[in-house]
Amino acid sequence: MIRFLDFIFSFFGLLFCLPVLLLLYIIGFFDTGSPLFFQERVGRNKKTFVLVKFRTMKLNTASVASHLADSAAITSFGRFLRKTKLDELPQLWNVLKGEMSLVGPRPGLFNQKELIAERDKCGVYAVRPGITGLAQVNEIDMSTPELLAKTDREMIESLTVKNYFRYILMTVLGKGSGDRVR
Repeated sequence: MIRFLDFIFSFFGLLFCLPVLLLLYIIGFFDTGSPLFFQERVGRNKKTFVLVKFRTMKLNTASVASHLADSAAITSFGRFLRKTKLDELPQLWNVLKGEMSLVGPRPGLFNQKELIAERDKCGVYAVRPGITGLAQVNEIDMSTPELLAKTDREMIESLTVKNYFRYILMTVLGKGSGDRVR
């Protein structure tokens, strides 16, 4: 049922948001010269996939977790995208392709060894990663790997269609501030 909802919402989300996506792409082009950001992430069953987002940082910024990135690397347009969570919109493509879900554990980077180990202990990699979830709406980010993995496990165990819609609604309404940047 969740995969069906993911497919329907990502398909229509991409379709109806196309004008917004194009506008953000154009503004992003003038902001950084390269509006889309592609990054290899850890997905379901620890399979690699390429996550796509709108670029919020200057070109050639180190590919590290957000909490390790330098805030000076974030552009002014990037701050707007992060604050409004519009930088996440291109991930609807990842959801449509089945690499992600709208709701699930945020996919980490392969160099986040401590997070990978904690998530392995909790069985988090048995599900598709998501754009949002319980940890995100509670402002728990990848800087606290053990807490994040436990929160992800809690979400997985309690994920119902009702909670699926609840986490999406909370995210759209601005609950959670996204990953911290130092």
